[in-house]
Amino acid sequence: MSYTYKRVFLIVMDSVGIGEAPDAEQFGDLGSNTLGHIAERMNGLNMPNMAKLGLSNISEIKGVEKATKPLAYYTKMQEASVGKDTMTGHWEIMGLNIDTPFQVFPDGFPDELISVIESRTGRKVIGNKPASGTEILDELGAEQMETGALIVYTSADSVLQIAAHEEIVPIDELYKICEIARELTLDEKYMVGRVIARPFLGSPGNFKRTANRHDYALKPFGRTVMNELKDSGLDVLAIGKISDIYDGEGVTQSLRTVSNMDGMDKLLDTMNMDFTGLSFLNLVDFDALFGHRRDPIGYGKALEEYDARLTEVFENLKEDDLLIITADHGNDPVHHGTDHTREYVPLLVYSKGMSEGKELPLRKTFADIGAAVAENFQVKMPDYGTSFLKEIK
Repeated sequence: MSYTYKRVFLIVMDSVGIGEAPDAEQFGDLGSNTLGHIAERMNGLNMPNMAKLGLSNISEIKGVEKATKPLAYYTKMQEASVGKDTMTGHWEIMGLNIDTPFQVFPDGFPDELISVIESRTGRKVIGNKPASGTEILDELGAEQMETGALIVYTSADSVLQIAAHEEIVPIDELYKICEIARELTLDEKYMVGRVIARPFLGSPGNFKRTANRHDYALKPFGRTVMNELKDSGLDVLAIGKISDIYDGEGVTQSLRTVSNMDGMDKLLDTMNMDFTGLSFLNLVDFDALFGHRRDPIGYGKALEEYDARLTEVFENLKEDDLLIITADHGNDPVHHGTDHTREYVPLLVYSKGMSEGKELPLRKTFADIGAAVAENFQVKMPDYGTSFLKEIK
């Protein structure tokens, strides 16, 4: 079968929003602008590759030159679903609409849930509050090692995270504990989006989380474009936490990563593969290491490092490849709190066969990406989303 594009490379810059959404006030996010505020704090961002694609043509970013002849088709997208978390954004990208938000636990998890986790696992729980993953290890890591208890914590996301020292609670046991917690939190009164195993090593004052993190997500409540691709015999290469976000649904191969730069390495690995379908990358460091920790300078440097790697991406693109760059929500590092922010996200769509990029109409749902991927590969269209495939020819 012949397709307009044989391979689609989709990069989600986790949390890289581009200005408050129209309904930002409902989420407490008036004035949020992840990219804009980072650029101001950095006194200008050095992102020449994103500049060439047309990033500042969407919304002017300090230091990022506006392209007179942008390489990519460009616009911004508005989230239609009720929520601003990772799963909501990603599920919408692949054609779903979430009208009931996942639950969050700003005061920790209910005592009844904690009691059942303790009885089912045979281990006590300590913590049980919102916390930074590194700070809670500084606070409770030594106690965890002494007692064998489980450090349970959450964040502004719908997540239940369980941390334990790998030499005290073996990895296999920690994973089984998380499977129990996943089963318990499927109940509608909890509806936790993800349970995350957070193993660590080291000694007090020098704890370090390991790469053995594992996410236990809810399965998408409907079929996504990834399911349609896989069932049609096409490839869906999931890089980073993509497989976890969709609980493996619609994934033909999963490539785990330990950092943004490792993610870019893995993306380039897939560019050297002979496949037909989708290569789908999430770059989580922007969100996890810098957005939630409210570190605009670290965030800015990470954006510049990512941009430098796009040179290799451009070099490895073939004439019948399509590159799509977007985000899943915002996480403004100068905004109050440590939560995600309800923002527009950028959309840049590029192929070497394009003579010159142009502005696309504002997208009213992230699902337009899924619709374009589905149309390209001639699989069943999602219930939500309008394809822009014919607009980029």
